Formats: sequence, C-alpha cells, structure tokens
Amino acid sequence: MDVLQAIRARRAVRAFTDEALDRPTVQVLVDAAVQAPSAMNLQPWTFLVALGRERVADIARRAKAHLVASLDTGPGLLRRTDMLHDPHFDILYGAPALIVVYAAVSDAPAALVRPDQDCCLAAQNLMLAARAMNLGSCWIGFARPWLDLPATKDEFGLSAEHVAVAPIVVGYPQAWPDATARHTPRIVWCD
Repeated sequence: MDVLQAIRARRAVRAFTDEALDRPTVQVLVDAAVQAPSAMNLQPWTFLVALGRERVADIARRAKAHLVASLDTGPGLLRRTDMLHDPHFDILYGAPALIVVYAAVSDAPAALVRPDQDCCLAAQNLMLAARAMNLGSCWIGFARPWLDLPATKDEFGLSAEHVAVAPIVVGYPQAWPDATARHTPRIVWCD
C-alpha cells in the first residue's frame, strides 16, 4: 500500500480481534513515527508502549476512573457523562496495544519549537504505518489526562517534563469502518 492509499484508507478503529501485537511489530511503527519532521531536529518524542490486553485494560480502567472523578472540572466531558458512567465502556476499546507519544519539554524558544506539534507529526506517521501494515489505530484523547498525572508518569519512569500528546491504541481490526465524508477544503491561493 503506498502512502496515498494509506492516507485515504486510515480510519479510527475501535473494535479489535484477539490477535496480539508483538514488540517487533510495534518497533516498526515507532521506527516510522520517528521519521517525522522535527523542529530544529530536537526529536522531542518518547514512546510509552503497553502490550497485552490485560495491561492495556488496567490502564483503561484507571484512566476512565480519573475521567469520571474529573467530570465536574473537565470542560467538554459533561456531554460524555452517560458514556463514561457505562460500566461496559472501555476507553481503550479492548485493544492489544497502547502506544503513547510523549513530548519532552524543550528549552528552545516557544516561537520556534513546539514539541507537541512534532509529536503529532510522529503520531500521524505511526497511524499511517499501522494502516499500511493492515493494523487499525485510534487516537484516544480520553486517556491523556490520566497519562499526564505526575503519579502516572512516575509509575512509568517518565520525568515530570514529559507531556502526553497522543495515546494511540493499535491492533488488528475486526472490520474497517466506512469512510467519513470530508468537507471541501477552503483554499486561499496566493498567486
């Protein structure tokens, strides 16, 4: 599959088969991720990888509990209350792998460098590589608040300077979701 096919075929996958992912497969995804552009070549990313349904389910349970406890203070979460209170809702969708792209805070001028943007580029590379390998992925914003807690970062051996940018679940899809229509882009030509 070429890159344009991967771009057009990539979908947010939220239902995975029971097939596990192994370290070599995840390594290929991370190797693709780090080919992303990086301002001043700082390459500010760190990848946290959780493999295995039980480990990912534990993270999902803890991240969901944190969200539910934060509903009163979390803007945008109130409209998701019913979903988050559903005991059957798994915020990581039973995925066999979770790859979190963390940004390391830089002392470079903020006007020149945004480590989070570099990490978004790396995350997109990872998701496109996953699609090219017939793997499904989904960026899970719900997990980010828990992954950014000082205690969570300490548990995983990350410094306080790391910021969770892109929690991405990965696995073999039960089915590929249909494409979602895209709006015609607004283009301002400067001829």
